Amino acid sequence: MLREVRLLGTDLQDGLRGGRTAAAARRVRRLLDADAVVLADLDGPVARHGALPPGSEPDALLSRVYEEGRVLRRPPLTAAPLFVAGDLAGCLLAAGEVAQEDLTEIAGLVAESLDHAELRTARARIAAADLRTLRAQISPHFLHNALAVIAARVHSDPDLARGLLTDFADYLRYSFSTQGDYATVAAELQATQTYLELQRARFDDRFDITVRMAPEILPVAIPFLVVQPIVENAVRHGLERRSGRGHISVSGYGEGPLCVIEIEDDGVGMEPEFARAILAGTGPPARGVGLANVDQRLRAVYGPEHGLLIETAPGSGTRVVVRVPRFKRGVVAE
Repeated sequence: MLREVRLLGTDLQDGLRGGRTAAAARRVRRLLDADAVVLADLDGPVARHGALPPGSEPDALLSRVYEEGRVLRRPPLTAAPLFVAGDLAGCLLAAGEVAQEDLTEIAGLVAESLDHAELRTARARIAAADLRTLRAQISPHFLHNALAVIAARVHSDPDLARGLLTDFADYLRYSFSTQGDYATVAAELQATQTYLELQRARFDDRFDITVRMAPEILPVAIPFLVVQPIVENAVRHGLERRSGRGHISVSGYGEGPLCVIEIEDDGVGMEPEFARAILAGTGPPARGVGLANVDQRLRAVYGPEHGLLIETAPGSGTRVVVRVPRFKRGVVAE
């Protein structure tokens, strides 16, 4: 029974109009031991398993259930409404000797599976909207400074200028890519290194870079533009504000089923309460917009337990940790 219920959730993970609704109807019929089962949304039946008795008029019973919003019986049919997030979303209809309480229980399980599907869809929409927002927030300050650095090197070091111009083009190409919402860790790392090289040229190599990535996580798919915004925050609000040389490290490794990426700098740091405010979206608009955006998208894709972890203190630098599943259904780099 428990296995069948779990598989029912898998069958309905894309909603009533998903590709496995017929399998869900077959599974529901087995759970109810019914002669036939029909799953319907508000537009009408979407899947059936088994043959309905001649002259049973399922459409008339569906209409009544939608009007009254309760379980109704017209032998040999019994139908129960499906409520998702409090709204009527469809109907489960069964033919045969099916107890009303059994139908109500299974209809509740179907509705719960559909509710989870709606939540996943909503999370995906939020993540996509936040990604569009992040792309729109690519710092004009950085773009202006990068072009100014390239222009300043054109006469004094034309080879370096050409290399920086190529890096700049690669950075823009990746940041505005439309190939999907996910990228591999390797692609994110390459974009991050390109960004850091542009910043190093701007600051005359005033900070050092260390990158250490375990090979096994390089092909792992993660949400697009996760690493670079964290690194940008470290440069702008950590290293730019300190005197003397600074250091930033990007490291990644596998931790059982998890992919862990850490970005650490020895910049000016911040109060832990201020870091919490940034992730909560209540910090100053000019600080941490990228961090809050990344945190929101990670939570939307993987769940609330997979947001950013920030360890910081004034004068002690900042360490940001991303810890996400190495494999997640639907998270695939294109």
